[in-house]
Amino acid sequence: MFRRIVSIVLQLLFPVFLIAQSSGNQDYEDGGKDILDGIHRIFHKDSVSLERGSRKRHIRIGILPAVGYTLQTGFAAVLSTNMVIYKRHKEDTIYPSTVIASVSYTQKKQIIFPIRSVIYFNRNRSMLISDWRYLKYPSYTYGLGMHSVPADENLLNFQYFKFHESFLLRLAPGLYLGAGYSLDYFWKLREVYPHVNPVTDFEKYGHRQKSVSSGLSFHLLRDTRDNPINAYSGTYSSIAVNPRFKFLGSDANWATMNLEWRGYFRFPANSANTLALWSYNWFTLAGKPPYLMLPATAWDKAYCTGRGYIQGRFKSNNMLDAEMEYRIRLTRNGLLGMVLFGNLQSFSEINTWRFETAAPAAGFGLRIKLNKYSRTNIAIDYGWGRQGSRGFFVNLGEVF
Repeated sequence: MFRRIVSIVLQLLFPVFLIAQSSGNQDYEDGGKDILDGIHRIFHKDSVSLERGSRKRHIRIGILPAVGYTLQTGFAAVLSTNMVIYKRHKEDTIYPSTVIASVSYTQKKQIIFPIRSVIYFNRNRSMLISDWRYLKYPSYTYGLGMHSVPADENLLNFQYFKFHESFLLRLAPGLYLGAGYSLDYFWKLREVYPHVNPVTDFEKYGHRQKSVSSGLSFHLLRDTRDNPINAYSGTYSSIAVNPRFKFLGSDANWATMNLEWRGYFRFPANSANTLALWSYNWFTLAGKPPYLMLPATAWDKAYCTGRGYIQGRFKSNNMLDAEMEYRIRLTRNGLLGMVLFGNLQSFSEINTWRFETAAPAAGFGLRIKLNKYSRTNIAIDYGWGRQGSRGFFVNLGEVF
């Protein structure tokens, strides 16, 4: 009876994760072992009956209760789900469509509810990218520029709704061009413990209890990765320009641009280890974005830049970020791995727009293979930066 109960619990905790793309018609099995293989070994094959690695089903759904941790959230209880949609004909399975959603409640009483999807149409000749989010998110800000100190922390409370939709057409294999609409709405924005003296950068910059940013987005991207969840080879390049307009309901006219590049290389070439590189750059092109829409540490789409620092530690009108990660396979079966990482970020000074200094960070982490078919890992990292910044970062999947 005990074995049966434990078996049922494990089935709930470790579902099927098949959120993978490939540049060719191949199965996404990485080989080796993962957590589910360990469960099968402990409880025998007939104890955990999870169908894996099959393309017979048109839609695959996984549900995962989990625990996360970052400096900004503390511990978080997370319930995530994903749906993978394969085309019925084998030649159409190069890029499966994916829908990923989760809901989190954190130690710091935050609610995080994102829904992200990439839906392909017409044999991958077009794609619809969606990013919807709701946040109830008391979080710290530390002022503008690179010269703040941890003692400058200021707690902001706000709620946030994000609605971004983009439609892209394929120009060539792996190359897409398109446009979309973006809405970012903040409300109930206030300082929880406002400083009386001196006046904070948040107050100097100017703010309202609510802000609306509404506008268009233009995208050009090229993706040759062998797997978007955990790539071993290939590159990803993206240019996104986001102008916001009063005639579309925005509080003001302003524009930003994101430049992103990722590269993955076997190093040494004949080994199972991967050298991963990431450049994420975020610029204000015109106007004055709302305070919470300015470039900031770990406010990229995946909230991952600058491991070693709390989210929002640095913020200003322009951001440069470069990151490197060396991914090492510890066991021959691929169940365990480790990473060594480093990053360097810099933000321009808010008035001069000059980059005067940079903030380095470094760390190491453990990887536990959750599902070998999608290469999904449980990532447990410890990083540290300047001025005593340090802490754990726990995620489902690679940082980049």
